[in-house]
Amino acid sequence: MERSIFFNLLVSLQLLLVGYIPAAVAGILIGYFIGINRFVYQICKWILQVPNTMVSIALLPIALIIFREAEAAAIVIVFFSAIWSIIINTATGIRHGRKQGKNFRLVINHIFEGLRFAVWIAWFSAIAIEMLSLDRGLGFIIWNAYKESKAGEIVEGIICIGTIGLLLDQLLYLTGNILSELVAEGQNSKEK
Repeated sequence: MERSIFFNLLVSLQLLLVGYIPAAVAGILIGYFIGINRFVYQICKWILQVPNTMVSIALLPIALIIFREAEAAAIVIVFFSAIWSIIINTATGIRHGRKQGKNFRLVINHIFEGLRFAVWIAWFSAIAIEMLSLDRGLGFIIWNAYKESKAGEIVEGIICIGTIGLLLDQLLYLTGNILSELVAEGQNSKEK
């Protein structure tokens, strides 16, 4: 029985969100604690570039060996792919915000820049994992359509992936702008 594209889209979103949301929470918390200490920040900003530049999908075989279940391995890889840019951008935002007299607007802008980049990387990772090791999701249906020479389904899947990626990016962009404006208004009212 062939599953609908809507079902596979929901599966892909679930994989993304189950890996991405914990990465966002943990990344912001870890980034905050790194950012408030100048010494820790100086050490970590270089060390964290190593996992940040790593292509997380290359770790899939190791995750499959460790977890022995494709779905658990997929979630871990999505988490791993997202967390580093969130930590780095949050820590950088905290450092710059403190230097500019507790400029929380700047901090929020950095955090959401990291969240936007992380969601793109996590989305890419989720789709690639589905192509390589899962039997459902948008990545799976695109790869399956390729094997069966169904160009229409490939295009349909690609359009879905691009649309979801754009919507997630814009949702984070708008949320970041709204929070940034609210914080700016709060800071301006305190100064008056």
